Amino acid sequence: MDYFKNDDSEAADENDDAQLAAQLQAEEYQVSDDNNSKATTKRRRGFIQDPVDLTESEDDMPLAKTRRAHLVIPRRTQTTHSPMVPGSESSELSSVTSGSVFGDDAAAENSDAAVENSDAMDFVSSALHDRLVTAAARGVISRFDRRGSADPAKRRAIRERARLESAHPEILVMWDELRAIEPIKPVPAEQPVGISRKLKPFQLEGLDWMIKQEKSRWKGGLLGDEMGMGKTIQAVSLIMSDFPAKNPTLVVVPPVALMQWQSEINDYTKGKLNVLVYHTSANPKCRLLTVKELKKYNVIMVSYSGLESMYRKENKGWSRNDGIVKEDSILHAIQYHRLILDEAHSIKQRTTSVARACFALKAKYKWCLSGTPVQNRIGEFFSLLRFLELMPFACYFCKECSCRELHWSQDEQKMCNTCKHSGFNHVSVFNQEILNPITQGEDTRLRKKGLDKLRLITDRIMLRRMKRDHTSSMELPPKDIIIHNEFFGEIERDFSQSIMSNSTRKFDTYVAQGVMLNNYANIFGLIMQMRQVANHPDLILRKNAEGGQNVLVCCVCDEPAEEAIRSRCHHEFCRECAKSYVRSFDGRDGDADCPRCHIPLVIDWDQPDLEQDEDNIKKSSIINRIRMDDWTSSTKIEMLVYDLYKLRSKKQTHKSIVFSQFTSMLQLVQWRLQKSGFSTVLLDGSMSPAQRQKSIDHFMNTVDVEVFLVSLKAGGVALNLTEASRVFIIDP
Repeated sequence: MDYFKNDDSEAADENDDAQLAAQLQAEEYQVSDDNNSKATTKRRRGFIQDPVDLTESEDDMPLAKTRRAHLVIPRRTQTTHSPMVPGSESSELSSVTSGSVFGDDAAAENSDAAVENSDAMDFVSSALHDRLVTAAARGVISRFDRRGSADPAKRRAIRERARLESAHPEILVMWDELRAIEPIKPVPAEQPVGISRKLKPFQLEGLDWMIKQEKSRWKGGLLGDEMGMGKTIQAVSLIMSDFPAKNPTLVVVPPVALMQWQSEINDYTKGKLNVLVYHTSANPKCRLLTVKELKKYNVIMVSYSGLESMYRKENKGWSRNDGIVKEDSILHAIQYHRLILDEAHSIKQRTTSVARACFALKAKYKWCLSGTPVQNRIGEFFSLLRFLELMPFACYFCKECSCRELHWSQDEQKMCNTCKHSGFNHVSVFNQEILNPITQGEDTRLRKKGLDKLRLITDRIMLRRMKRDHTSSMELPPKDIIIHNEFFGEIERDFSQSIMSNSTRKFDTYVAQGVMLNNYANIFGLIMQMRQVANHPDLILRKNAEGGQNVLVCCVCDEPAEEAIRSRCHHEFCRECAKSYVRSFDGRDGDADCPRCHIPLVIDWDQPDLEQDEDNIKKSSIINRIRMDDWTSSTKIEMLVYDLYKLRSKKQTHKSIVFSQFTSMLQLVQWRLQKSGFSTVLLDGSMSPAQRQKSIDHFMNTVDVEVFLVSLKAGGVALNLTEASRVFIIDP
């Protein structure tokens, strides 16, 4: 063959190769010059940098001193080479470097015979040479790096990649095919006929982009506008763009946004859309509906937790005395026209039941709405691609056969449910092509390629705009961020230092014992304690009921309840305070609302007085556990009261929102503010959807309400609180 040459001028390089080969053999196969009379059964496989001569094999010489056949590969600086193969932008672990050079294990075992027999040189074909030249030109196997070939892990990775590409040739060309698809450039659409509110220019562009996306091969996408830019009204406008549809649209939202979505749809469309809130506690008739009756609605809304519960009951069931009972999920039995996930980052963990429940839904068009598509790591983006069914980037591929599954699963024997091959033979292209190159920190060039591939995907399925780019259209005032730093009082400082010392001592103990990785939960608990003590010491000291007054507190007078009674919404009152509060609404339009959750107040006046049961008090508000007569506030709470007093002194209507992740802290703040004359509203995770919406409406529509206290877990997303001009985050 022309590809093997004799070149005596390379003698010096040959000697270096022979010495290196002898050293590597001695390390891996224990072959030395002393046992050169023994037959060699294995040879090292690897790349050789420079071409050498081919001489006849000498059986009486050690393998390391025998000249071997090497390929003459054109240098990267040469201008003449074979054409590029399809899929030139595929992974570094391309088949160009795998099967051609290494082959499979059987071929590797017989490599000695192929080298010693000169007739076997014809085994190397011109096609093989072309592929090697292409790889060298791309820099994939530049000059046959000896170190790379000597790494067993790298050899295995290349071999496994070759198996994958052999079973799925489409992987070689998928990036070129994606690049050939031009991203959709949005232009302002016409004002939708069925929408009563005039859309802003960038919202009309978003609507145009969404309509065109549904006509493309993707059948949906990801609207990633920053929070507050009107993703909801753009989604409602999209629903109205092809109204009426044959099948309903399903909207999955956080629990706090159920009623808000319903009210906004009714406002934007003037009641044209028939909307159903599928929530069994807020709307018990949902349990009796059939598939045929559900299809009569234009829009069905359900919370993530409600959807997950239905999916879990259908697949896993629940225990009864006579075994496992399962219940069909009626929402998963419908083929929807359009499926919309609001706050789609709620499914960022693909293995959770919530994510699986969303994956199991069927629809013609699928949409994700999220202002934070990626919160912590790139792997979270895979869940969104899997929900959108972005083929082939969200698929799992089998290296043994043509099996390609979007929702891949395995049985109890760890075998694929589709092809029955081992789970270890199935890989995610997203991980290999994007996630692993980006997360590794050694090769910056490889990381950049991974980011470029991710950008190829996002340019074609995602539209993201920021507020700073559309300030003129949104007519928003500038945002000011102010950080207040205050010193603790003497008592707070001593207590916080003791908590810090105790936490540091426990952490050092974990490190000294070498069990830090096994105590992540305990370490996070220590950090949480330090955050709590920065808010108020009672969050730790009064975590339990020991040493407190342990009595129920009236929701009207904020004093220990006398002849305590409980309303239907589970709030406690003095019997006389409740009667006086209800009588104050005589002559007004409507009935009395609960002063805590603002839904209609319903009380059974014939109920007996509540017993001051300590076990029940432990589960209720922290106010019930503290003797509030001699309670001491904290530096942070007093600083908040001072800032709110300054806003009030300006004689302007300023409404404020206070966020905290600790509901006990919000309860203390609420008690302190009410004592100072501030009218407040509290929203936490214990409220039903109806209670949450009533609380939001009360804050938005009541002029006297100045402060809205919101739990981050319950109301950190999907809230439209445009009435407020100040936001306070009181957690460190």
